[in-house]
Amino acid sequence: MTSKQRSNLKSIAANLQPIAQLGKGGVGENMLRSLSDALEAHELIKINVLGNASEDAKDLGAALAEQLGAECVAVIGHKIILYRRSSRKDFDHIVF
Repeated sequence: MTSKQRSNLKSIAANLQPIAQLGKGGVGENMLRSLSDALEAHELIKINVLGNASEDAKDLGAALAEQLGAECVAVIGHKIILYRRSSRKDFDHIVF
């Protein structure tokens, strides 16, 4: 992903509300499934990392991106922005 594409996705994500919170419980199988479903439905999601999380946001962002087959667009403070192109045909894909 180029820096221009990353910048465009960050500007789109600025108006998004976080869809999930990660805390001391970490990332379970149900959380991964719900994040994967959210990526399939929206392509771009924002996740809030709580202060009591076992790992820092950058490590969690990289791990989530790898597990979900997504791209970690950015980690800003305690927010993770993930992107994965939806496989649905009847969907208005994000153009960047």
